[in-house]
Amino acid sequence: MTTHLIPSHQGRPSDDPIFALNSEATARQKNGESIINATVGALMGDDGKLAILPSAARAVREVSEADWAAYAPIAGTPDFLRAVIGDAFAGHAALQGCAVASATPGGTGALRHAIANYLEAGQALLTTSFFWGPYQTLADECERKVKTFAMFEAKSGGEVGGFDVGALDRALGETLAEQGRALIFINDPCHNPTGYSMSASEWRDVAACLSAHGRRAPVTVLLDTAYSAYAATDPREHLGVLEPIVDHVGVLVAWSASKAFTHYGLRVGALIALEPDARDRAMTDAALSYSCRGTWSNCSRGGLRAITQLLTDESLSASVTRERETLKALLTTRVEAFNRDARSAGLRYPRYEGGFFVTVFHDDPQRKAAQMRERGVFVVPQKGALRVALCGVAARDVPRLIEALAD
Repeated sequence: MTTHLIPSHQGRPSDDPIFALNSEATARQKNGESIINATVGALMGDDGKLAILPSAARAVREVSEADWAAYAPIAGTPDFLRAVIGDAFAGHAALQGCAVASATPGGTGALRHAIANYLEAGQALLTTSFFWGPYQTLADECERKVKTFAMFEAKSGGEVGGFDVGALDRALGETLAEQGRALIFINDPCHNPTGYSMSASEWRDVAACLSAHGRRAPVTVLLDTAYSAYAATDPREHLGVLEPIVDHVGVLVAWSASKAFTHYGLRVGALIALEPDARDRAMTDAALSYSCRGTWSNCSRGGLRAITQLLTDESLSASVTRERETLKALLTTRVEAFNRDARSAGLRYPRYEGGFFVTVFHDDPQRKAAQMRERGVFVVPQKGALRVALCGVAARDVPRLIEALAD
């Protein structure tokens, strides 16, 4: 019998492995088992239900029928784009002044646009050795590749070092020599999957590295900020080090409303590009709009309207910020419980101050994850590690989670 799919698309997995694990955990829980589900990146309350910001839910309900029914402009509504740029670069007027944006279906759409517009077919994006698995899927779909560099410095005694800027520098040099341009994905703060947030000094070193290479070839860095709203410190602290380098380094931001406003299914995001030159800015705007038309055409006008209100209405914005602080406190309680018990249990993992995930290093993660599933504890095995979605684990269950990880 003839197979009509093109050969390169035959044999692809039918389900994302993370969602497959989540489905198994959910099914077993419905059958009465006591399950800890630390797989999917969605913040759950201690009652096991999805944590939803009431003000965000109200904003979605109050969007008019006409806004839900009508098409949005291809690149997104102008007020949404202005609001997103203002949110991403709050306190940095110079960066806002050279920014252009396009609405995307979640942060994933922003990543897709970056890969398609800043790399030629067959070229590789560069990212850390631990990365969100769909980076590879997005690259495959765009006929690009993924190349990685060691994320953490090697230290004696089994300690986990800081961000390995030297490894970035070497990999960036190699990439430019091979393909003449580079696109680097940096997921910070609250990196998925490790939970690591770079320090101010690490950001200064990264900016210096990008600047040195960007003076001799096209270098673009994308900041994946999906989890920045849950960072322990101001997620915009590092923006100051980017201002001096935007003249010779392309800077992109993948902005997402999914986690920040607890509406994952609304699929509202944006790709923001910093272009100091007006001609380049107009060209970028056109390229991103063209990509929108050639993929999803346009985003949900109702979703864009709701998020615009949440960003620009002072009363609503203040309300949602207060509610988010409550969720951050919930998550912080879990992070503190994990750090306390994991250290005493001798687990190896990077510095973890906040965010949905933490990664525990392990020599045989597939076997370990399978053993944990037998005990009703679900985590995601990755190369050399186990990703733990602490966002879905109540603080009372952290000791059982640590016991399963350490046993």
